[in-house]
Amino acid sequence: MALDPTASAHSRLGRIRWTTIVLFLLPALALYALFLLYPIVQSIRYSLYDWNGFGPLQEFVGLDNFRDVFADERFRSALTHNLIIVVLSLVLQLPAALALALLLNSKIKGRAAMRTIFFAPYVLSEVVTGVVWRQILRPNGLLDQSLEGVGLGGWTQGWLSDPDVVLYSIFFIVSWKYFGFHMILMLAGLQQIPEELLEAAQIDGATAWEQFRYVKLPLLMPTVRVSLFLSVIGALQLFDMVWVTTKGGPIGASSTMSTYLYDRFRDSRFGFASAVSIVIFGLSLVVALFYQRFALRRDLEGAGPGA
Repeated sequence: MALDPTASAHSRLGRIRWTTIVLFLLPALALYALFLLYPIVQSIRYSLYDWNGFGPLQEFVGLDNFRDVFADERFRSALTHNLIIVVLSLVLQLPAALALALLLNSKIKGRAAMRTIFFAPYVLSEVVTGVVWRQILRPNGLLDQSLEGVGLGGWTQGWLSDPDVVLYSIFFIVSWKYFGFHMILMLAGLQQIPEELLEAAQIDGATAWEQFRYVKLPLLMPTVRVSLFLSVIGALQLFDMVWVTTKGGPIGASSTMSTYLYDRFRDSRFGFASAVSIVIFGLSLVVALFYQRFALRRDLEGAGPGA
């Protein structure tokens, strides 16, 4: 029975196509496995041992490190600080970024310059930002002198030394740096809304609030959800800014899970620190999967069959 030359040609083209795809993906997959999957597997392995970073792995402790992590009051305190930053970001930072994006999306004089000014802090590195604000907020620093200069000397605080204030100072610094990033994201989302929809709403007599509530906000929700996700993940993994400004102090009042993790490495408790890293990874993974299941999936389903 003669073979169909057309089918044979299609089969060869299919094999060539898949070979090409594999060859292009292989370098990326190799790098992904080397720099992501392998460290995760090794961290899981180390977390099962009581290991100081020197010599072979010998003292197997199973899940004891994980039990000790959650039993440690310092870790629970650090986790609470992360959650406070998450809540403050969702309640204050993102709504303020949305409000400013709405303002800068309108036709006001100097909006291009204001967009640049608000976005500029995001360009700075975390270390530079932390060093600058540490100098501004130090005792008798620029902020204290400015308050005293306008007759508000009684408002001065131990911005980075008072356990009751330091965490909120850290949140302010983080918001100052990332506020413009979220504003730009939402501004880009607003500019994707067709003008025809807003004009139709105006013709129907919708007020500015009704246009926002029933036209702009529903169409902006995919962007808001992305911004929310990035904000939550960033707050859970917060390290650089805290370490540069306070190193988690005073007395752990500004510690986060990442600074707690770094302190355990400095104590040469590598097995225990690996367990902490797995806990942080697990929390971030749960948030990412939750977002994938309940937010991103809905956005893709609403995008139509071509999504």
